[in-house]
Amino acid sequence: MFKYIVKRILIFIPTLLVISLVTFMLSTSVPGDPVEQMLNSNSEMGSSANAIASERAYIDKRKQLGLDLPIFYFTLSNAATPNNMYEIPKKFHRQNLERLVDKYGNWSEIDQYYKNIRAFELKTGDTPRDSANGDALIIIKDNIQKTYLNYDGNALQTAFRNIEKEISKAPTLAALQPSFSTLESSYTDGVVKKATPYKKYIPALHWYGRDNQYHHWITKFFKGDFGISYQDGRPVKNVLWDAVRWTVMLSILSIILTYLIAIPLGILSAARKGSKRDQTISTFLFMLYSLPNFWVATLLILFFGGGDFLGWFPAYGVGELDSSMSLAEVAGTRVYHLILPMICFTYGGLAFLYRQMRGAMITTLSQDYIRTARAKGLEEKEVLWKHGFKNSLLPIITLFASVFPLAISGSIVIEIIFSIPGMGKLAYEALVARNYPIVYTVVMFSAILTLVGYLVADILYAVVDPRISYNKK
Repeated sequence: MFKYIVKRILIFIPTLLVISLVTFMLSTSVPGDPVEQMLNSNSEMGSSANAIASERAYIDKRKQLGLDLPIFYFTLSNAATPNNMYEIPKKFHRQNLERLVDKYGNWSEIDQYYKNIRAFELKTGDTPRDSANGDALIIIKDNIQKTYLNYDGNALQTAFRNIEKEISKAPTLAALQPSFSTLESSYTDGVVKKATPYKKYIPALHWYGRDNQYHHWITKFFKGDFGISYQDGRPVKNVLWDAVRWTVMLSILSIILTYLIAIPLGILSAARKGSKRDQTISTFLFMLYSLPNFWVATLLILFFGGGDFLGWFPAYGVGELDSSMSLAEVAGTRVYHLILPMICFTYGGLAFLYRQMRGAMITTLSQDYIRTARAKGLEEKEVLWKHGFKNSLLPIITLFASVFPLAISGSIVIEIIFSIPGMGKLAYEALVARNYPIVYTVVMFSAILTLVGYLVADILYAVVDPRISYNKK
């Protein structure tokens, strides 16, 4: 058994690495710029001093998040793509440059074109605004952004014509003409005329070593550093700890209640298969199972949460605590607020677990050794609980494997309806806000707990059934 456990734990390592790779690659492919999201700024507008200051802040934040490093240990690319493309700070600029490289294949000319856009942008930002050129400057800046984000030739030529037209409108903008001509020339005479598209068909391997984003992310993850939240800048582990305790408490209590209620009911129904008691219990539990939890939660709030009927329980929150409260008062306040959510958490699993227990018990009770036990005159209670129950646990143990990830995942619907600050509510809000460090940390923990759950289930198989052995004979 010990060797089997060690072997399974060793298998965890490549499995977790594959999951971490998929999770990390998804995080790098999602839309949006996390740096812009955290800074909530736009460095392209305003004077050149403001633009430089905003860009400095952007670069510093990007470095703080570790986004200024290569994504992985290596990249499989082509001869047209430079090995330092990751050094371009702005994500959308970098994506557009990658499209230009894919189209024209001449990075040196494209790099010069990008620098000329930046130089023209700074020159435009330094131009004093007055009543004669105010509108023209706005249009020019708008078209500069189009050159950053467009790789289509027609769209870029349209942007160039618009800039040229606005420069000609006001004499005070004449100073922009040389910089603009350099920019336009670097595109038409450089990027377009000196295109080398054949380079993109030449494969190239770029090696970056361990100083990359994935290596830092996975090593920090196993050290307990999950990054920082994009929303408030707090460490992710602190944000998760504030939420996970509520979900774990609710989930564990719900699972205990579910098992304590469903297993005896399943055994009683199996022992009286086809009786009115069996039919009544099965019908009632399946009626509960068919009710969606958001509807049940709404009804509970309406009838028992101070709606139009009884106000027996609080409808939301986990209760306010006072420093003068005793431990019993704290526990009472929490339980009082969590009764309605606990009902919603629990009722859905009752029918499913009951059905599994009933089916397994009926199969067990039809075995020869059960008939032999009854023929020997053993009491029915002893036959059920001593000989039947233990041998009916395998399906229940299989379901038990799902308890571990369920303990931290929570229920988004119930936690939102009852305003419980748990993991489900946190994960939903993180998804909406594109707060990916939190989302992917939850995914990784769910994967780890799923593996642990299956390992525990395998061990319990051997505990309850001596016929199952993991030792070689």
